[in-house]
Amino acid sequence: MPGFPADVGAVDLMIGFPSAQARSHYDFLKPQLKDADSAGMEFPAEYMFKGVPNQLADDEDPIATTVAKMDACGVAIGLVGLSETALKAAERHPGRFRFSIEVDPNDITAAVRRIRTAHAEHGIAAVTTFPAGCNPQVPVSDRRYYAVYQTCIDLDIPIISNAGIPGPRVPAACQDVMHFDQVCYDFPELRIVMRHGAEPWEDLAVKLMLKWPGLYYMTSAFAPKYYPKAIVDYANTRGADKIMYAGYYPMGLSLDRIFRELPDVPFKADVWPKFLRDNAVRVFNLDPKAAEAAGQPEQKEAAR
Repeated sequence: MPGFPADVGAVDLMIGFPSAQARSHYDFLKPQLKDADSAGMEFPAEYMFKGVPNQLADDEDPIATTVAKMDACGVAIGLVGLSETALKAAERHPGRFRFSIEVDPNDITAAVRRIRTAHAEHGIAAVTTFPAGCNPQVPVSDRRYYAVYQTCIDLDIPIISNAGIPGPRVPAACQDVMHFDQVCYDFPELRIVMRHGAEPWEDLAVKLMLKWPGLYYMTSAFAPKYYPKAIVDYANTRGADKIMYAGYYPMGLSLDRIFRELPDVPFKADVWPKFLRDNAVRVFNLDPKAAEAAGQPEQKEAAR
């Protein structure tokens, strides 16, 4: 499409590292899954994806693998969950990775302490949460989240929350997009980013983003050809500053597929830099100069 940048320099707001033990990453969901099919899946939304790339050969370096794919597709910076692998990746590739931390607010005090410690020690750029994956589930507007929301405001970092029908076969009511209306009303200073589609309430998501300045959307877990029409239309009109790119590598999608399909998304030319980079730099308080420089040494070396 006209306007798709040749030298992308994207910020990927949901990326990770392939693992030989990928299946164990979803052990936290096992107590909530009741159907027999889910017990045999490699990951609990497997029925929605084909060719999941989250696997690793014995002699393969997960960090080198991810960075090589980032370089090949023009991804300058990735937001990754805080882990030992992520810390090593950031040390080996300065400027390429920022950290997030996942919380379950059922233990409110522990969640707040984890956020503050991770921010003090590692400068996390965001908090993430999966309301339908908490045990027990916690609705987005539940009081148990409120201390987490205030902590994010105090630290000037956004929270990323799943929105819409979850992929794993667990109840969805806690992620009804209407919950975000109450949260935005109670926390007008909060930056909250909806992830994983918001379907079937994407039209409501657009209405609420029009209404609330601090509510945003990222495209995680959707191949570009399946981006909801309401979201694309909103980005092309009044929502150019609200919609941000996020992939799903290696959890469910390959970067190759994402960036092969992205140019066919009918975004306007002036929307592309905001979608791929500028909105994330602003919302997540990334250093624009560091973002601009990220990846260049490795990409230049690879080109020699």
